[in-house]
Amino acid sequence: MSLVFYGHPLASFCHKVLIALYENGTPFENRLVDLSDEASRADLFRFWPVGKMPLLRDEARDSTVPETSIIIEYLDHYYPGPVSLLPLEIDRALQVRLWDRFFDHYVQAPMQTIVSNRRRPEGKEDETEVAACKTTLATAYAMIEKQLSESSWISGEAFTMADCAAAPALFYAETLVPFLEEQPKLRAYYDRLLARPSFARALEEARPYFKFYPYHDRLPSRFRNTAG
Repeated sequence: MSLVFYGHPLASFCHKVLIALYENGTPFENRLVDLSDEASRADLFRFWPVGKMPLLRDEARDSTVPETSIIIEYLDHYYPGPVSLLPLEIDRALQVRLWDRFFDHYVQAPMQTIVSNRRRPEGKEDETEVAACKTTLATAYAMIEKQLSESSWISGEAFTMADCAAAPALFYAETLVPFLEEQPKLRAYYDRLLARPSFARALEEARPYFKFYPYHDRLPSRFRNTAG
C-alpha cells in the first residue's frame, strides 16, 4: 500500500489526519506507534527524527510528510476524493487555514498542556500554567461561538480541514473546560462533529485506549462506560 500512516489511536492530532483520510475513503496502512517499543520507535524515527506523530509516508512518491495540516493538504492535492478539504478560492482557503491553526494553537495546545500537568508527580503541577490554559480555552470557545453564526461548519457550509482540526481538539478540551449554556452554537457544532462518520470511526478505534486518558471519567458517557 502506497500510504503508511504512523500514529496512535488515542492521540488527538492523529485523529485530525484520520478524519481527513476517512472522509475520502483514502486507502492507507495504519501503523500504530508504540514509543516504548524499540522497533516501533525506530520505524518512526528513521523517517522523522523529531519523533512526533502523526507522520505520513508515501512510498509511491518516496515522500515523508510530517505535521497534520501539511499532511491533509498533501492528501488533498495528491490523493483527492469527493470531499475537498481545502477550497481552491484563495480567500476561502485562507479562512480554512486560519481556523485550522486556531484550533491547533488555542484549543489543542492548552488542552495538551493541562493534560501534561495532570501526568506530573503529585505536587509538581504548575497551577498558574493550568489556569492560563483554561482561560485560553474559555476565550477560544467564545470566539468559536461568534464565528459559527448561522454556518454548519467553522468556515462555512462545507466540511474542511479546519473541522478536522476542531473535532479532536474540542472532544478533549470539553472534558477540561465544559462549554457554557450561553454557547449553544458551539455545543451544536460539537454534536455535529461527533456525529460525523469519519470522526465517529476515529473515536471508535480509540475506545480501547480511553482508559489511559487522565480525565476519562469526563468523556461523553458512551465512551466513559468502556474507558475504565
